[in-house]
Amino acid sequence: PGLPVLVVSEVAPYPPVTLPAGVTLLSLRPQPQRSAPRPELAVVTRHVVAVVPDGARAVPGLLRRMRDVLEATTDVTVRVVAAAVGDIRPSCLDLEVDIKAWTARYSHQSDHEEQNGQKSGHDDQTDRKGVRCGALDGAPVVLLLRTRDLFSLPFPLSTPAVTSLSIQASLRGWRLLLLPESFPLSPRPPSSPRSLWKSRTHREQQHRALMEQFGVKLEELPDGRRRWHGCAKDTPRCFGTVRSQTPEYLLAGRWTPPCCLQALRVTARHVLAELDSAGVRHWLEGGSLLGAVRLGDIIPWDYDVDVGLYLQDVPKCRWLAAVVTTGQPVEDPQGFFWEKASEGEFFRVHFSRTNRLHVDLWPFFPDGKGMMTKETWLGHGQDVEFPERFLQPLGSVLFAGLVAKAPNRPREFLEFKFGPGAVERPQYPNPGLRRLEQDL
Repeated sequence: PGLPVLVVSEVAPYPPVTLPAGVTLLSLRPQPQRSAPRPELAVVTRHVVAVVPDGARAVPGLLRRMRDVLEATTDVTVRVVAAAVGDIRPSCLDLEVDIKAWTARYSHQSDHEEQNGQKSGHDDQTDRKGVRCGALDGAPVVLLLRTRDLFSLPFPLSTPAVTSLSIQASLRGWRLLLLPESFPLSPRPPSSPRSLWKSRTHREQQHRALMEQFGVKLEELPDGRRRWHGCAKDTPRCFGTVRSQTPEYLLAGRWTPPCCLQALRVTARHVLAELDSAGVRHWLEGGSLLGAVRLGDIIPWDYDVDVGLYLQDVPKCRWLAAVVTTGQPVEDPQGFFWEKASEGEFFRVHFSRTNRLHVDLWPFFPDGKGMMTKETWLGHGQDVEFPERFLQPLGSVLFAGLVAKAPNRPREFLEFKFGPGAVERPQYPNPGLRRLEQDL
């Protein structure tokens, strides 16, 4: 009694709900005929706010206890105090959010921290009654935090609230302190299979929408599973046309989304296997060879894969031969899309007809003077003629989960194209627009 209660919703609930006196409904969805929703102005408590899930029942003194713990803690990283709702205790997890990699990584707390409820170096007696967590999962909780902390966040009331606040807290080095006490969960009538399905579907939709809002394309879960939220074979890729060799995500301080990197790996493995089986002489080129020598994989900010091949061998590959003969793109049985590039005399193999992540195939030929050349030059660093001796014989390197063909002295080949120290000194494709040092 006497506590101000604010019911937060995207839109007003329907069927309509009769709210008791002292309860205010705040709709968060902007509407052109109304003032912008300002939840921070609707909160009238000066110091702390409790974020309470549906179904939680009050316990005398527990909110006050949570407030006292928050105010008494000497650990400046503890900005949120949590208490479970119901009989199931939530899992206490560690969380690392890698903005550059569009990835949230969850892991189980260490046994020592679970037992002692603290990290080494903290001796606060009050905090020993709780467990410090990076995130909570598996059961509803009440979260209590200072008003100024809540509304310093860019997404203070995004749902699902626990996931939203955990991610934003992780990015700021905050921790959640989970107390041993819990709130009761009000009894509910048995749910029908359809209502359970609707509830589960709604939660999944909320979760996907939050991941899109936060730019999280991949969640790595504690049990090793991966939950993808990015592009797939039947969707467009995550970024548009690349201008000045600089994809838009680089200007935002991010690297290639993990779903795009995975699609590039799959496409590269497929194309290299097709060329191998057809007897086409080919090798990794440019930035893809740089990634193979440096990492054994695609460079984390690269957006395509480059492969050189002998122009003379193009007819050996049935898909390339079909493109040359018909002048039309060809979709192979696995859904990869082969075509002649519109920019010049080379080929492009896309992840799918819809998803245009691709491998570029560059046909080279000997110029009669011991050098390899090609018809189309686009001004990339890799666009230089080179001695054919690098291909006689071909070598190999690890790349994207397989052994790929490569020039026989790959480091020397890369330094011939990009200059001394190219392997040891990584940089973005167009450092005049964005430098790697800005994001490290």
